[in-house]
Amino acid sequence: MTTPYEQLDAWINAHFDEEVRYLQALVQVPTDTPPGNNAPHAERTAELLAGFGLSAEKHPVPTEAVQDYGLSSLTNLIVRHRFGEGPTMALNAHGDVVPPGEGWTHPPYGGEIAKGQLYGRAAAVSKSDFATYTFALRALKALAPTLSHPLKGTVELHFTYDEEFGGELGPGWLLQQGLTRPDYLIAAGFSYQVVTAHNGCLQMEVTVHGVMAHAAIPHTGVDALQATVHILQALYGQNQLYQAVRSQVPGITHPYLNVGRIEGGTNTNVVPGKVVFKLDRRMIPEEDPVQVEAKIRHIIEQAAMDCPGVHVEIKRLLMAHSMQPLPGNAPLVAALQRHGEAVFGEPIPTSGTPLYTDVRLYAARGIPAAIYGAGPRTVLESNAKRADEHLNLEDLRRATQVVARTLLDLLT
Repeated sequence: MTTPYEQLDAWINAHFDEEVRYLQALVQVPTDTPPGNNAPHAERTAELLAGFGLSAEKHPVPTEAVQDYGLSSLTNLIVRHRFGEGPTMALNAHGDVVPPGEGWTHPPYGGEIAKGQLYGRAAAVSKSDFATYTFALRALKALAPTLSHPLKGTVELHFTYDEEFGGELGPGWLLQQGLTRPDYLIAAGFSYQVVTAHNGCLQMEVTVHGVMAHAAIPHTGVDALQATVHILQALYGQNQLYQAVRSQVPGITHPYLNVGRIEGGTNTNVVPGKVVFKLDRRMIPEEDPVQVEAKIRHIIEQAAMDCPGVHVEIKRLLMAHSMQPLPGNAPLVAALQRHGEAVFGEPIPTSGTPLYTDVRLYAARGIPAAIYGAGPRTVLESNAKRADEHLNLEDLRRATQVVARTLLDLLT
């Protein structure tokens, strides 16, 4: 006689072609963020879910708030399926993605399959887990009537659309509006580790003001670009020092800083009067975000004081706190590890990740969480945020089985 776990596995295997087609359909609707016109994808997702007999609540974020945030349109989805009295298990994945960029050998929105890999922007991060979580729930629904003991609790799917901008209008908005309050959370991740901690992230915009002048008489101006170079040298010098600050969380190394965008000047023959750059400072879980921001501001302001005639404006764009494990996540983590090892045939360790995620928004409200889903051993292997992002379809199949088994454990 087959076990309930084997029955779940068998249902997922029997419906796997359907799961792959679902993921292809999700990849084929672009969700580039920016510009962040993501409501159409939510509409398409809700339509596909309805075809599976799952009703998706549509929660549009007010237009003014979305546009103030720098996006175009945003609708979050919640699917709720109640099996009985008991805990609420939420599963969250985000549909927004960075634009595809150049260098693709497969269409970024084609959802093409080649040699067992599905290619497309968000194939791995994280429309893949729209599919993982949807089909895990469907498998559980199919099994429930056959069980000798009824399932106790509710499963919610949270499909949100602003992770690339920090999550405040995705999970943050759903939680703030009181639309959900789960007891446990699983969020989009990869198949070969259960992530229980992650870095924080501070993003800032720095505007360096000088005075424009004709390049033939540069002494009549104040070169904002030259001052910016001096400030950047100070920041990169600090970045070298971060390598000596080590995290005790496996999978996380040390803090680091990146300047990802610079713009300024008006023409080749004009001394630049203004330069704007944006920086990203990753914070290990042991760091105090308030102290980190104060230190960065101090470095910038001190370097600017070395440049007569220059003044700077510093604006915080994002403060995403790190996530550390909550004591209550032990049953969730143990179930994911146990079934991960059974399905993948190898131990599934816990670790931290240098990324920052929407999970911190749930953890900040005391909701025990873990990060687990479909994907390879590392972000690099998936080409996430690079050309030819892809997902191994066997990882999708097996991760769906692991998640379905885990839900069964926590609801019985």
